[in-house]
Amino acid sequence: MNDVIIIGAGPAGLSAAATCAMEGLQVLVIDEYMKPGGRLLGQLYEDPDGNWWNGIKESENLYKEAQQYGVDVMLQTPVNNIEQTGHIWTVYTESATFESNHLLLATGAAESPVPVPGWTLPGVMSVGAAQVMTNVHRVKPGNKGVIIGVNALSAVIASELQLAGVEVATLALPKLNKLTEEAALPKNVMENLLHVAHMAPSALLRNGSKWIKSDMMKQLAITFYPKSGFKMWGIPVQLRKAVVEIYGEKEVEGVKLASIRSDGEIIPGTEENLACDFVCIAGGLYPLTELAAVAGCPFYLIEELGGYVPLHNDRMETTLDGLYVAGNITGIEGAKIAIAQGTAAGLTIASSHGVSDLESKLEQAIQAIEQTRDKAPFQFDPDIKKGKQIMREKWKEYEAKNSKSPAI
Repeated sequence: MNDVIIIGAGPAGLSAAATCAMEGLQVLVIDEYMKPGGRLLGQLYEDPDGNWWNGIKESENLYKEAQQYGVDVMLQTPVNNIEQTGHIWTVYTESATFESNHLLLATGAAESPVPVPGWTLPGVMSVGAAQVMTNVHRVKPGNKGVIIGVNALSAVIASELQLAGVEVATLALPKLNKLTEEAALPKNVMENLLHVAHMAPSALLRNGSKWIKSDMMKQLAITFYPKSGFKMWGIPVQLRKAVVEIYGEKEVEGVKLASIRSDGEIIPGTEENLACDFVCIAGGLYPLTELAAVAGCPFYLIEELGGYVPLHNDRMETTLDGLYVAGNITGIEGAKIAIAQGTAAGLTIASSHGVSDLESKLEQAIQAIEQTRDKAPFQFDPDIKKGKQIMREKWKEYEAKNSKSPAI
């Protein structure tokens, strides 16, 4: 039986694994992908300080560190089920069954699909798929593409595609409907985009974003937003145009764009065709929580964290004995924060396993998560701190409800 089992070999899982192993624990990491690193593998962007964040190199460093301390990593091994019997967690895979007193779920996140007419054509993919094709497999998704959905993730991936020599013709909004309401309203999208404007090479965008703070200024900015869009990294960013259709006979040949009002409604007669050979859909990310649900964790819907998130505390503990969470399963954030959370989770697990004198280290690790969050170049949700505070309040409510009454 292993001292700890970690499901997910992304930045949170590998960081936690190395931390546990450094404290003398026997660690098994299980992941369904062919390489360790998770979503970190596809990342390549320039930080505000001018340094480049290369996800492949960071993944290699984390993996080497884990191996250095004797971590056993099983790849291409999907987990089918987990269950708890007494204090023992059992993890079921197709090849074998594993047991441990301590189980960490670092399962990451998945992309939300946004339905667009024509999205079943060959050449339509998620932005994450284009990122992996380009940055991991070194295969161009096409020569000229359109990204549907303007958010922090799509903006960064657009710049990565351009670095790889792929032309991104434009970033545009999806057509307004009940499923795309938040992503199709120009004002909402602008608020999100302002949080990555500081990364743009354009001085106009960097400096202008600082002045668009009030609702009135945001509305004015949307009202007078140029029809041709502003450019980030030389890529037109359209907040007053939406993709109403992807067209093509046997594969993607282009998209049909239409101008929209500030409320997202299509302006009749403004449709135009834009030729391209691939389309990326950016619907955002949500936490992958299926295994936590199977285990019986209580959940809360916290939009600022990306959706339903298992109840947990700052030590990465859940309400279930011996079950921990770290990374995007706790809320959608960047890889650097996932790494910091993995360290905190690893120290918590080691302390629960019986390793002494770790409280000071753990407190520093928890503080490091907040510091990393404060320094993050962008947030997937600008109200992420609000979401984290909601989770803390929910945890306090749980503790108060489940604390034993004092003896009389």
